[in-house]
Amino acid sequence: MRARLIHRFDYRYSKPVLLGPHRFCLRPRPHGFQRLIDYRLEISPDPSQLYELMAAGGDTITRARFLGESDHLTVVATSEVETFTPPLLEACLDEQMAQLPVQIGKLNPDLLSNLQGWLPNGQHDAAAVDLAQEALMGSDGRSLNFLQQLVEVIQDRVKYTQRHVGPAWPAGRTLKERVGSCRDLAMLMIECCRSVGLPARFVSGYHLVEPKPERYDLHAWAEVYLQGAGWRGFDPSGKGAVDDRYLPVATSSRSDLTAAVSGTFSGPPGVESELEWEISAEILSSALR
Repeated sequence: MRARLIHRFDYRYSKPVLLGPHRFCLRPRPHGFQRLIDYRLEISPDPSQLYELMAAGGDTITRARFLGESDHLTVVATSEVETFTPPLLEACLDEQMAQLPVQIGKLNPDLLSNLQGWLPNGQHDAAAVDLAQEALMGSDGRSLNFLQQLVEVIQDRVKYTQRHVGPAWPAGRTLKERVGSCRDLAMLMIECCRSVGLPARFVSGYHLVEPKPERYDLHAWAEVYLQGAGWRGFDPSGKGAVDDRYLPVATSSRSDLTAAVSGTFSGPPGVESELEWEISAEILSSALR
């Protein structure tokens, strides 16, 4: 599938402010099953310094610094991408990865950050461990069966809802509330996968659903590392395994490092800020079947 996206942010301030350093994760990931054809980032006011860097996870992010005061910050990212359908997991998976739990000692050490639990000491949330064990019992210990069963169990326990403000909730809170956004469900799945030895990480991007919605939004899902198949996406707020209509932008072992725009501002007492945003998407060609 080939698509063009325009993602616009308009920040307005009630009084002129000084803009602090900003970080932009808006460049679609040009590797895996996605090819980046074109990308442009427009920022107003003009930054005094603008540069790209490669994040720890391998994605390209942009950093900006500003001089002087401004009563607005406008960011427009225009992208054209082509996505491809990955080969069947069943045909790729190494036999040693097919059975759970995974033997951690046989994994590439580069994956260890994607196995840590959410708690400060690296342990896993007890509620997520219990949920993972429930999915494991219904999967005959097979990793692909486990992932399918886990998505079904999460969707049975948690009602999906949109939540535009705030960081992703920890797994325990999502299960307690029994409701969560796409990023909350993604974090729950990640925590469950890690507790059985499957490396997992957070993904932020776009899902060009059919039929076309009245308003597109950023989406979040999980990627799980399966030896022989590599990183593969799973959407617990969708149908499970992702397809070519998912466009990943940023990935990290931590959800907060994938925020589309992050930064600070300082101004006089009582200054207020407002944000308006819009995502438009046009599908230029569909995947060949």
